[in-house]
Amino acid sequence: MLGLSPFAGLARAQGTTAATGSAPELRGTEFDLVVAESPVNFTGNPRMATTINGSIPAPTLRWREGDTVTIRVTNRLRQATSVHWHGMLLPFQMDGVPGISFKGIAPGEAFVYRFKVLQSGTYWYHSHSGMQEQTGMYGAIVIEPTGGETLKATRDYVVQLSDWTDEDPMRVMAKLKADSGYYNYNQPTATEFFQDVSRDGLKAALEKRQMWNKMRMSPNDLGDLSGSTLTYLMNGTTPAGNWTAPMRPGELVRLRFINGAANTFYDVRIPNLKLTVVQADGQNIDPVTVDEFRFGPGETYDVLVRPQSDAYTIFAQSMDRTGYARGTLTSRAGLAAPVPAMDKPQQLTMADMMGSMDGMAPGSMPGMADMPGMQMGGDTAVPSKPSRHASTEYGPTTDNRVDSPRTNLDDPGVGLRDNARRVLTLADQHTVGGPIDPRPPERELEFHLTGNMGRYAWSIDGVEFGKSTPVHFRYGERLRVVLVNDSMMTHPMHMHGMWSELESPTGQFQVRRHTIPVQPAQRISYLVTADAPGRWAWHCHLMMHMEAGMFREIIVS
Repeated sequence: MLGLSPFAGLARAQGTTAATGSAPELRGTEFDLVVAESPVNFTGNPRMATTINGSIPAPTLRWREGDTVTIRVTNRLRQATSVHWHGMLLPFQMDGVPGISFKGIAPGEAFVYRFKVLQSGTYWYHSHSGMQEQTGMYGAIVIEPTGGETLKATRDYVVQLSDWTDEDPMRVMAKLKADSGYYNYNQPTATEFFQDVSRDGLKAALEKRQMWNKMRMSPNDLGDLSGSTLTYLMNGTTPAGNWTAPMRPGELVRLRFINGAANTFYDVRIPNLKLTVVQADGQNIDPVTVDEFRFGPGETYDVLVRPQSDAYTIFAQSMDRTGYARGTLTSRAGLAAPVPAMDKPQQLTMADMMGSMDGMAPGSMPGMADMPGMQMGGDTAVPSKPSRHASTEYGPTTDNRVDSPRTNLDDPGVGLRDNARRVLTLADQHTVGGPIDPRPPERELEFHLTGNMGRYAWSIDGVEFGKSTPVHFRYGERLRVVLVNDSMMTHPMHMHGMWSELESPTGQFQVRRHTIPVQPAQRISYLVTADAPGRWAWHCHLMMHMEAGMFREIIVS
C-alpha cells in the first residue's frame, strides 16, 4: 500500500482508491464525515471497502473534554449506515445503534450527531450497521483532558489494529453456520496425541480425546476466523507495508493502541522494549510495566515507551497464531528491526472448559433460575459464587454449561501462560481515583455467555437477540452484573452508555472499563451505575458473535 502523508485522503471523491497507512487528523468542534465505497487492495486482489472520507482507518478525531461537538455524517452508500461512538458517555439518541437508539442513516441522507464531551482519553468510532466495521469503517478518537495532558510525551501515536477479509462478510458467516471450524486450521494432530501419551500416559491421552469428542469441541478453538481469510492490519497497513512511526532514542513515546478488529484478539509486544500501561479504555490507571498485553475488539490501552535503540518492531500476533500485524518505531526512514517468529499456539485446557474443577457448585442444577438475568437477593457486598443457570440454557443453542467457573483475574489467557514474559492481566489494572460511585450494589444480575459451536449459535442465557427481551435497569441504581462464560472462547463484552467497573472476587474495585474480556469458564463481575436513561446496546464485540445473537438491549428508566 502507498505510504501517504497524515493528511492524505481528506477530500477524496467516491470511487477513488482509499488512502491507507496513515489516517487524516481532524480537530475542532465541527466535523463532516462522508461514508462511501472505495477500492482497496491489501492482498493483490482489488476489493471494495466501506470508508469514511476515503481512508482506512477513518480520520482520527481530536476533541477536547468539555466541548460540544457536532458531526454531520452523510451516507453515499447503497445501504443504510450508522456511526457508534465507542465508549462515549452521551444521550442514547446519539449512540448510533440502528433499531435501538435511532433508525439509521438511509442512502443519500445525513444525520447530525451533537453531544458534549464528558471524558478524556483514547476511544474510537465505527459502524454499527451490517458488517461495515469489517469492511473498513472505523477510526480513532483522541480527547484532550480539561487543563491539558498530564501524561507528557515527546511523541504521540495512534496504533489502530484491525483485520480485513477479501470475502463478503455475510458469506463468511454462512460458511461458519455450515461448518464452525471452516477457518480453523489448528486442529488436533497425531503428533499432539503422542506428545500427550508421552507426558500423561496412554489412558489419560485417550480419555482427553474422548472427552473433547464427546463434547463435540476442539481444544484448538481459539478463534472463529484465522489468517486463512484475514489480513492483519496496523493503521490500515499490511505487515509487508510496515507502518512506521518516527522517534529518537531517549524520547518518551505514547502509543494509543486501539483494537478495531472485527474478529481478532491481538497479543502485542515490542521486543526489547518495556511497555508502561497508563490507560485502559481511556481511563488513567496506576502505571504498570509489562512486556506484553492481550486485547480484544473494542478495547484500548495507552502505553509509554522510551526507545534506546534506532529501531523496534511493534508486533501484534493473533491469539490463534495464524498471522500478525506489525509496524516499526524508527529513528530514520527505511530502518527496520527484526520481526519475531510467532509463538506456537497453545491448546485450551480442561480449566478453560470446566472452570475451577472443584466439582459442581451448590445451586447449579437445572431450573435454579427460571428467567434469564435472575435477580439475587440477600447480601450484595461481595459477588455471589454459585453458578446459576437459567432454564433457557438447556436447549439446542447451548452446548456447554460451566458449574464451577474460575474467578482468577490474574490469568493472561491461553497462549500467554508461562511464556517467560510479563503479561498484563485484569488483576494488574487499577483506575486512578477509584470508583465513580461509592455505593454498594442494590441488587445483582447474573448472565451466561452461551454458544453452540456445531450450530454456530451465540447467545446470552441460551437466548439469541431476536428472541430475547430487554434487560431493565432502574434509573440511578447501583447494581452488579455477573457474567459467566459457558463457552470455549473469550468474549469482549461491551455495554453502551455506562461504565463497567470491574471488581475482584471479594468485591474490591479494580478498574473502570467499557469493554471487558471474559475468558472461557470464567466468572466476572462489575458494578454499573444506571445514570444514563434510554435504550442501550450490550453485546460481544466479536462481530460474528454479535451478529449470531450474543446481544441484548438494556433499558434504563
